[in-house]
Amino acid sequence: MSETGSFGEDLADFVRRVGALRGSRALPAAELRGVLDAALFELEHAAETLWPRYERLAARAPEGTSAERRERQLLRAVFQRLPLPVVLVDRDTAVRRMNPAATALTGVRAGYATGRPLAGLLAPGDRAPFRSQVAAAARGEGARSLTVRLLQGPDEPVRATLTALSPPGEPQRTVVLVLQPGVPGAGAGARAGTGTGSGAVPGVARPGGGRASSAAGAGTGAGAGAASGAPGRPGGGPERPGGVPERPGGVPGLAEATERAGALDLVDAVATALLRTAPGDARGALEAAARVLHGRFADWVVADLCPEGPDGPLRRAAVLGPRDGDTRAARALAAQDPASCPLVVEVAAGGSASLQVRPEDALALGTDADGAAVLVRAGVGSLLCLPVVAAGPAPDGGAAGAAGPRVLGVLTLLRCGARRAFSMAEAHAADVLSRPVGLAMCRPAGPGGLGGTGCAGCAGGTG
Repeated sequence: MSETGSFGEDLADFVRRVGALRGSRALPAAELRGVLDAALFELEHAAETLWPRYERLAARAPEGTSAERRERQLLRAVFQRLPLPVVLVDRDTAVRRMNPAATALTGVRAGYATGRPLAGLLAPGDRAPFRSQVAAAARGEGARSLTVRLLQGPDEPVRATLTALSPPGEPQRTVVLVLQPGVPGAGAGARAGTGTGSGAVPGVARPGGGRASSAAGAGTGAGAGAASGAPGRPGGGPERPGGVPERPGGVPGLAEATERAGALDLVDAVATALLRTAPGDARGALEAAARVLHGRFADWVVADLCPEGPDGPLRRAAVLGPRDGDTRAARALAAQDPASCPLVVEVAAGGSASLQVRPEDALALGTDADGAAVLVRAGVGSLLCLPVVAAGPAPDGGAAGAAGPRVLGVLTLLRCGARRAFSMAEAHAADVLSRPVGLAMCRPAGPGGLGGTGCAGCAGGTG
């Protein structure tokens, strides 16, 4: 194996170990010392081993003759300018390359998508069939195609054609994926693998055996994706993590300034709503914040209360869903036990927020009364789970944060369908506004006993 391939494997192993360390943040404080030692060791490995190897590889002259380099440049230019959306993935559907047409169709920038599974951009029901067919193509079982739906446009079927490619100098095959939106004859509700073809796996069409998509239809779909202003569109200039274009020189453009103003307005609206709640009413303060966030910031807002502190049971305080949505889903969520939601329990125990774009774990928020995953039923594209943490001294008089943050409640925000995913800037704004929510929940009732039930985990709460 070449030195480049060996370095790639070492880097992939390092990323996996960092992911395992990230998953250990919810451990008890007594067990975090070993995790900290492991994290320091990994940082030392990155600084003393991985970085020098990268510098040596980067300093090397390009391999091959000038003619070979020109050929690679030509192929790279063809890949980038091809009007059809084309993606290179490995056997696990992790993205290796994505051309501008594919970024316009999926709404995800190539730099963000690289290394992440392409299956995460598909509707939940299409992910397993897509993974199976990519793995079969990578094993050398022949080209194939299937119909999938993107989370960005679940009503429009997309024909995905797969074939294997063996890059020189690499031990494993790469799968070339061509996406063709607007497949003729496929209904809006088409599911993965609705085509048929001779010699194909049942429910999967091979090229030439199923319906062919016209180039005009594919070009129209890509053009529509570009015209919609999707993040990562070609020619759109550099973008911020939230998909907001940034002007050259670091000067904020109109879209960025609008986003910042919207975040300030949101914080102001939450603070105003909290000031109108009665002191000592912890539940009322949490519900007031949820009402402000609903609609303008998230499609769904679920508020859970920790009336007896982080060690006590969670209680669902409010569930606010789309105003034109299914009221049965809202009632089912209101009756759900928060203890059955792994993500909510993790955030309440660890006191750390969680931002997930196209979440892979469909059971992160548990199931409804029918046994269906909440994230799948609601068509969630991104979620933000925030702890509402108490401020000030601990109830026993010790230093604040000596035994970790005192979580008073958890706010879970969901965006569904094709709505833009939560950005890092929006996650930061939500984290900032959760602080006055915690202060309002800890406000003691007045001398006359005004207010409802205070927070038992806060000094001065009425219990």
